[in-house]
Amino acid sequence: MIETGRKGHLEQVVDTTVTADRIGSGLVQVFATPMMIALMERTCNESVVPLLEAGQGTVGTHIDVSHCAATPVGMRVWCDSVLTQVEGRKLTFSVKAYDECGLIGEGTHERFIIDTRRFQDKVDAKSPSAH
Repeated sequence: MIETGRKGHLEQVVDTTVTADRIGSGLVQVFATPMMIALMERTCNESVVPLLEAGQGTVGTHIDVSHCAATPVGMRVWCDSVLTQVEGRKLTFSVKAYDECGLIGEGTHERFIIDTRRFQDKVDAKSPSAH
């Protein structure tokens, strides 16, 4: 049973593989916004995985976040998530990301609980080789 209040926490160190200039989202060597979003998604996902039934997973469906401060290479970043709403298979999280100097991003993220095999079968049916 997945209930509101479930918390998640993940950390990483910013290296050159997650900078804006490296992934193409900007020209400077700072923690890239898409990588901050990926950290937020992973944090939310990993917080609920232990509660899912066999054969289930979650997929991100919506994210609304701001990235309010830049983080240099070498600094530690982390994300804290809280599951704030459960509506059937829809999970809504509050997310906040920090570096060693303070808040760097915050917002909300929605995920849906899926049957992984059925989901993958639907996606595979869309592939160009299936048409």
